[in-house]
Amino acid sequence: MAETPFEDLITDVTILVDETDYTDKSQLKEILRDSHSSTGTTRSSYKISGSDQEIEELFMKLCTLGRPIKAVVAAPVMEYIKKMHSAELNKMKGSHVLTEELLSAETDSITMIFKPFNSRVRESRVRLVRERFVTFYQRIASNLHVTNVDIKQDQCRDLQIQFPELVIYPQPFGATVRGSYANIVSLQDFIQQKSSGLRDRQARRALEAPMHFTNNHVHSSSSASCEQLDEEETCVICMEVIRKAVKKTLNCKHSFCRGCLKKAFVYKPVCPTCGALYGTLKGTQPEGGEMSCSNQTSSLPGYEKFGTITVRYNIPSGIQKEEHPNPGQTYGGASRVAYLPDSPEGQKVKELLQRAFKLRLIFTVGQSSTSGRENVVTWNDIHHKTSISGGPTCYGYPDPDYLKRVQEELKLKGVE
Repeated sequence: MAETPFEDLITDVTILVDETDYTDKSQLKEILRDSHSSTGTTRSSYKISGSDQEIEELFMKLCTLGRPIKAVVAAPVMEYIKKMHSAELNKMKGSHVLTEELLSAETDSITMIFKPFNSRVRESRVRLVRERFVTFYQRIASNLHVTNVDIKQDQCRDLQIQFPELVIYPQPFGATVRGSYANIVSLQDFIQQKSSGLRDRQARRALEAPMHFTNNHVHSSSSASCEQLDEEETCVICMEVIRKAVKKTLNCKHSFCRGCLKKAFVYKPVCPTCGALYGTLKGTQPEGGEMSCSNQTSSLPGYEKFGTITVRYNIPSGIQKEEHPNPGQTYGGASRVAYLPDSPEGQKVKELLQRAFKLRLIFTVGQSSTSGRENVVTWNDIHHKTSISGGPTCYGYPDPDYLKRVQEELKLKGVE
């Protein structure tokens, strides 16, 4: 019995084309105008119906059009990055790549569109800038914390000057603060100390200061004591002088109050000053996921002497817990496939990834940097090769430095 041709099995195909996915919108409309079954569904999308062959021909024409290179990010995080890291952003783009920002008030997100400065700039360079930006954004966002503080609006300016590493937004009642955990704790302790009264602390120090007698006069050594305190180390978490009885010095030679460091390590076991890791990070990857590895004989570009390790992840949807951005709300799961060379170094990376997965470090719950969707499972700053080919800008091979880079990323999370 003769087989039925594929095009005879599927006689009617419908696709949706969104004009925001294309840079040359006038040329797109010309191509769609030739399709007699094209109808507009919204202001920027078109519904096209036709036979399998007609749709395939249309698809080939659409592939000739340039598609924008973009990334979707959270607007509040991007605002923080522009205020605190504008120099890094400009250096990243250089003089060859331009960026355009499209704000979505509905989702409070920004679509970053990366464009070449002129026709001589290659697309691969633009994609590389986009990749660097996404990596930079994820690192900033993963360490960024937000809190509200009870202060008066006229205090915001002075506190912003005193804490330049934070961004303080005045609100009708109090203020919203964005920054690293250690810096936010420093601000909160400073406000609390201010409210309890600086004079009371100075008075206690004066009373506790030893007395000495010269020429039948009683003198207090409180002023000398204060000068001595100024010369001593200050805890960057609470901004108080570190008393010797509670001083804790890490291997990186940075010192803190023991209680302050203990609180900071509950959140993240890293030095609040230099970021050196102490112990193992506790991940926020949703529980119940699966990771599997299989081997193929085919090779990856750049590793022709070896086979391929295929890594598959499956994280089901579920309910967010206290460690996630919106506890009690649902989150969307994810299935991902990544590739490693079956070389000695590739096998080592596979074992490190398996350990990181058990420690719940591979994924987290947040906003997708590509789709902009909130409350979904996303990568947690450990980069994977999700394509076999295409090079670094397409998340594929060849990329001779990838295995070293991913081992450094894993080391930062305590997996080595």
